[in-house]
Amino acid sequence: MDCSICTSMPVILRSPRNTICGACYEGARAIIDLVNNHLHSHDDQFGTDCQPNSCKTLGDVSRWMSDKKDVENAIKEELSFLRAGFFTALRDQIHTDIQLKPANNGLSIPAHRAILATRSQIFKNMLDSDVCKAPPMDAITLPELSYEELECFLEFLYIGSLPTDKVNKHVNSLSLAADKYEIPYLSKFCERHMLGSLSPSNALDVLEISDVCSYISLKETALKFIVKNMDEIAFEARFEEFAIKNPHLCVQITRASLMGAKKV
Repeated sequence: MDCSICTSMPVILRSPRNTICGACYEGARAIIDLVNNHLHSHDDQFGTDCQPNSCKTLGDVSRWMSDKKDVENAIKEELSFLRAGFFTALRDQIHTDIQLKPANNGLSIPAHRAILATRSQIFKNMLDSDVCKAPPMDAITLPELSYEELECFLEFLYIGSLPTDKVNKHVNSLSLAADKYEIPYLSKFCERHMLGSLSPSNALDVLEISDVCSYISLKETALKFIVKNMDEIAFEARFEEFAIKNPHLCVQITRASLMGAKKV
């Protein structure tokens, strides 16, 4: 049967031209059901009636998607506006009122107390304490971060994202900082990145960081990945250093390997 949707040459379709094949019909129904399930979920969450918003045709779906695209564009514009303002304040040091110092008493970076306090409960507690209440240009030292790492850390706190090259280079340090200063969004950001970039060359680092930061799901994934690629990972020079530093993780790797061998 000629299909008016998926045929490669719809202009040569014979009359009637409103027929569709089974695959396109099922696909259309699935799209409509998917949108309606989303509407049901949204209305249940906010306690509204979903019936008036139900989609019955692909035309309804098209209009709904167009509306959502308008909302998406508005959100992007809003995020761009907010990010530009915050990052400009950091970059140009506009009305900064606190200094952040990296490891080894390196060059400090001016920042804003309000941003630090709203991004991290730990920073808020520090700034609310008697120790940090007085001079407006008081300083906080972050001994676990180098100057470059501190720059990236602050950039994320101000705009909520980082270029890929910076994340690749500093994800481990950022994860540890997110854990120490209780910044859940940064923790999730780093966890997603490590999960997406897991490879034999970084699997041991990912396992170590996920153990320290209690990324349970990431740790399980990294452990399984290491077991699967043990022939390659076990003979790296890095593995001996890792084993000395993390004997408990080596025990877990060994046990996971044995469990995997039993299942084969």
